[in-house]
Amino acid sequence: MHDWGPGVGMRWETTESAEDTDGALLVGTMWFAPGMAGPPVHVHPHAEERFTVLEGEAEVLLDGTWRRVTAGETAVVPIGARHSVRNLSAFPAKVVNTHSPALRMEGFFVDGARLAAADKITALSPRNAKSAIYAAMLFTKYPEEIVAAGPPRLIFRALSAVGRTLGWRV
Repeated sequence: MHDWGPGVGMRWETTESAEDTDGALLVGTMWFAPGMAGPPVHVHPHAEERFTVLEGEAEVLLDGTWRRVTAGETAVVPIGARHSVRNLSAFPAKVVNTHSPALRMEGFFVDGARLAAADKITALSPRNAKSAIYAAMLFTKYPEEIVAAGPPRLIFRALSAVGRTLGWRV
């Protein structure tokens, strides 16, 4: 189980790894805390992503519109589509998350949880400089898997360079 901590409000557990599926899929169960604001808008340049809600509800941003997804429903995010996910309800949500192909997304989740556990990332949409730099470094480490749609990639690269200059590591 990879716990991103109370500030982030997300846990991830791999149920089918890239190794299990010969790289075809990464499947995990995600738990979103009530009020989880979600990650910055991003794209997966080489993978489709699916969110299947098992319990509660989530909202998926796709094509500039937030769509409510409830238990038993699935939202599909095509390759390269700008998106995000959140749980603004008063109740927890349990969601199956699938990336196809898997690429190195499991590493992204593992590294993100490790950074959150060390209080280096304290929110999915960081509001303080330290978290923003570490989040930029995390995204920059996985450019084939995930790319922030905003701020522009140049800003993420600059923040990553600042972190490396400070000797910080992801």
